[in-house]
Amino acid sequence: MTLRLKPLEDQTIVIMGASSGIGLATAQKAAERGAQVVLVSRNGEALDKICEDIRRNGGRADYVVADVGVREQVRNVVDTVVERYGGFDTWINNAGVGTYATLSEISDEDHEKVFRTNYWGVVYGSTEALTHLRQRGGALITTGSISSDIPAPILGAYTATKHAVKGFINSLRLELAHENAPVSVTLIKPSGIHSPFGHHARNYMDRASKVPPPVYSPCTVANAMLHAAEHPTRELVIGGSGASLIGMVRLLPRMADLLLEKMFFLTAVDRNRPPRESQALHHHGDGGSVFGDQEGYMLKTSAYTEAAKHPKAALAVGVAVAVGLLALRQQRSGHRAQLM
Repeated sequence: MTLRLKPLEDQTIVIMGASSGIGLATAQKAAERGAQVVLVSRNGEALDKICEDIRRNGGRADYVVADVGVREQVRNVVDTVVERYGGFDTWINNAGVGTYATLSEISDEDHEKVFRTNYWGVVYGSTEALTHLRQRGGALITTGSISSDIPAPILGAYTATKHAVKGFINSLRLELAHENAPVSVTLIKPSGIHSPFGHHARNYMDRASKVPPPVYSPCTVANAMLHAAEHPTRELVIGGSGASLIGMVRLLPRMADLLLEKMFFLTAVDRNRPPRESQALHHHGDGGSVFGDQEGYMLKTSAYTEAAKHPKAALAVGVAVAVGLLALRQQRSGHRAQLM
């Protein structure tokens, strides 16, 4: 079956976790391109203001308040959008929370909440949205992470949820293919993003948390989301740096362990700043901001991701990266043999 998705200007798009960061950037860009957007988050006050701003700029925007970790509230989002607009064409699972804590110190309550939002939010969002998408057709897009494929100390609970999300989405895709459902299933895997994630995350450290660099603009993820809303796409990694780390973990796991251990313990903390007062794990954050507050350079585009949007170019890039990493692995093996 050849699946065709509508142009954005003909779509109604539901975006979970849309009050800040990637979700907000996606809503703004989709509205600019003519889509009817429905924003969802726990913060109704922020959503109301965001929708006013979008409408003031000529866009079409509405919102529904919901906690993605509660199935009944997610089901209400589906029912409300169907009632107001007759349905939707793209559903984006994007809500996410995190903690900066080692796995031995994080509380069970916080650990469970991260899973409740990041994993169960995707389960509830996907299964409830599919009650409509199976009949209408469309795109189911989920924000995973490069953490779906690599380990990450200090962000271990978050990383575990993203591994779980990858397993769920990839399995769901096969089940939908088996039943010939007219739904495109996409997993978006961002590298570090300059969003308010660190501002909202629960922080156990004695200094401010930080997204390990290099960090990319949330707009790079938003553009990938909207590409997948129009073009059936299996998976997209956002950022060449993240793609390189994934390749290293697969081909040079011991070297990757050494690198990631040093990198996260050095770069996930901003030793020049005290911890932020605002944390939004068990309650909604302030909302309304696309970008985070950490200092440092932000990459506004990704040549790797732009190439990956086109299958033939993505294959060529993937082969080049794999060949390079394989050559490095063989070189290291040869060096060890000479030392023996």
